[in-house]
Amino acid sequence: MMAKSLPPSRIHLSDLVRTATVGIRSRKMRAGLSAIGIMIGIASIVGILGLSESSKSELLARLDRLGTNLLTVEPDAGFGRGDGNLPADAASMISRITPVEATSMVSFVEGVNVYKNDLIPEGKTGGISVQAVDSKLLNVLAGSLADGVWFDDAKSAFPTVVLGSVAAERLGVREVTGVQPLWLGEQWFIVIGILTTFELAPDLDRAALVGHSAAQTYLDHENLPTRVVVRVDPRRVDQVTTVLSATANPEFPEEVVVDRPSEALEAAEAAEDTLTTLFVGLGSIALLVGGVGIANVMVISVIERRGEIGLRRALGATRRH
Repeated sequence: MMAKSLPPSRIHLSDLVRTATVGIRSRKMRAGLSAIGIMIGIASIVGILGLSESSKSELLARLDRLGTNLLTVEPDAGFGRGDGNLPADAASMISRITPVEATSMVSFVEGVNVYKNDLIPEGKTGGISVQAVDSKLLNVLAGSLADGVWFDDAKSAFPTVVLGSVAAERLGVREVTGVQPLWLGEQWFIVIGILTTFELAPDLDRAALVGHSAAQTYLDHENLPTRVVVRVDPRRVDQVTTVLSATANPEFPEEVVVDRPSEALEAAEAAEDTLTTLFVGLGSIALLVGGVGIANVMVISVIERRGEIGLRRALGATRRH
């Protein structure tokens, strides 16, 4: 009589899980440290990429709000390059270029400083400049007021001043009362406004701004432009850039510098992208180290169980066991 053949044995799923995890359960510290390496690597990459995308979205929103069609025209005041001013009619000449949508003229008031009162020593200027501006500047630069009002034709003719954000802080002016005086060029000026930060013209944050008419009347200023701010049709920026120098100063176009302030924001984003790539690389290394750690745990677990595996094979266990 032939013996009845036995069906091949199969390891139960519960036994399989228990056997597979015996190395992890018996060496919890080693397994935990390896798992932490993986988690740190994944968290680093996800976090860095998330911050990068958030920063990029914020930059695009800022560029959309401020516009990439802003150009600034300034004299090249290097050695042998003239007196640091543009021709008096530079702004009006530039405004005749067809794609130009708006212009505004800024004039540096040389030799005049602003003080909290008339008892402050002349040398303690706080690094605040005095600039003469027109009523269009705020709109052209897409700026805004933290408090008070901006210049109009009437206010520009009287001894009134609008402070940049940094200038207001240094002078201790935190709000506009309508009666706050400042000593400016041997003359009292009344603060009528405080600006928020000018993202596309940060030097104006450290300036006290007066109207062109007031600068001429009370400060004996000639109002020669030291900067012309230009808004152009976004589709024609490159074409306008090529003709601005010759238009602003036909006699000496080589003494004119044309800049696009929004490029500084884009350059900052490029630098941030480089740092993001670096941090992603570091996160990838952490992820790799964690993976190697887990592989190490698995290999060592197999090596340490060679005796058990040999015994199982001797008793007839196959790969399915």
